[in-house]
Amino acid sequence: MAKRENDLGRDPVGKLLFRLALPSVTAQLVNALYNIVDRMYIGHMEGVGDLALTGLGVCFPVLMFVSAISSLVGMGGGSRAVVRMGERKEDEANAILGSATALLILLSVLVTVFFQLVKEPMLLLFGATPETIGYASDYLTIYLWGSIFVEISLGLNFFITAQGFSTISMATVLIGAGVNIVLDPILIFGLHMGVQGAALATITAQAVSAVWVLRFLTGKRTKLRLQKRFFRINARVLAPVLALGISPFIMNSTESLVNIAFNSSLKAYGGNPAVGAMTICSSVMQVFFLLLQGIAQGAQPIIGFNYGSGQLDRVKKAYRLLLTCALTFSCTACAALEFFPGLFVALFNDKPELVGVAVWSLRVYAAGMFMLGIQTSCQQTFVALGQAKVSLFLALLRKIILLIPLILLLPRLLSDQVFAVFLAEPVADILAALTTGSMFLWRFPRILEHRRRELAEKHP
Repeated sequence: MAKRENDLGRDPVGKLLFRLALPSVTAQLVNALYNIVDRMYIGHMEGVGDLALTGLGVCFPVLMFVSAISSLVGMGGGSRAVVRMGERKEDEANAILGSATALLILLSVLVTVFFQLVKEPMLLLFGATPETIGYASDYLTIYLWGSIFVEISLGLNFFITAQGFSTISMATVLIGAGVNIVLDPILIFGLHMGVQGAALATITAQAVSAVWVLRFLTGKRTKLRLQKRFFRINARVLAPVLALGISPFIMNSTESLVNIAFNSSLKAYGGNPAVGAMTICSSVMQVFFLLLQGIAQGAQPIIGFNYGSGQLDRVKKAYRLLLTCALTFSCTACAALEFFPGLFVALFNDKPELVGVAVWSLRVYAAGMFMLGIQTSCQQTFVALGQAKVSLFLALLRKIILLIPLILLLPRLLSDQVFAVFLAEPVADILAALTTGSMFLWRFPRILEHRRRELAEKHP
């Protein structure tokens, strides 16, 4: 069996973080393009681009929820499996992979059936109007039938990243993105399928990625391997996986609730242009947030493996490097969005009415992004250390406790209600990051000390 590309327990931490983060960031950049290329093409459909783009934006909560399930099972399972690998408990790690795969398939079937049944009334609740409901329904119908491929490709790719096979996990995204980018113009414009073509391109690309992931995890190079004997829903194995994965799940799934709150409020206060501007703002921010996630994902295997193996100095060093890189990136991204918002808006649409709203709203929406480096690095380190309850609270804090109430409250306090809705985002970002950073400073040394005592008791 070939050894892993990176030795998580011995290679220098700085070089290891660079080698893991670079392909992870590259993968997330391509993944971001994967997610927004549909919107870029749809937004430039002749005559109806603004309405079609707004209709696609109304589908975001469902798309985010599907992606959140992959994080619930995949990130929770991958984080737990890598700790078991650090403890040299390979059968337990493989059992996690097998049960996680079975659960992903089951959940994808349930999600598809449920959302197909409630699709149209749900989209109207999410902010669709008579002008945009047709575009939203056409896209979502096709996308849902391919959700099983989304769950497998995204969810199981975490298990590849967890082993240190960073270039393989990057290839998963590169392959899918390449297929999507090639198919989009062919299906949308060449075959005149419009939003249906965009959805078909997306799920075809995810199907190709899913095949790639499954072939690797059943092949010779992987250390974690899909095995028939572990392919079942095992509650004992899955309970701690779900407990750990609930934090990233809530981070992603609550994005759906946030999107619903944004769209319904903006529909009431500003109509289709405001909802369209929100689609552009969330698309742009998603790119930068995914890149930030890529940096954190590069550090997670290092932190988790070395925590499991008891090399706590390497854990501290990896965290410090993660925080430095993440904070530098988030501050740079925030500056770019504040000084050059028009460059980003122009990628999605060129109608003056929509562009005018989107440029100023993007400046407001992104004003707190400089703090996301603290939020992401601290929260993802808690996940890597197996701190499920803390991660869950922090995930709930930013979206549920702060952001959604602010979306509903600020328009009642400020005269410019559309501005007030967009302002909720930076206010929540700053408050959440300050809370997360403070909590991390207090808990991190105590977590490491507790692990040190555990190791001392096992090996006196």
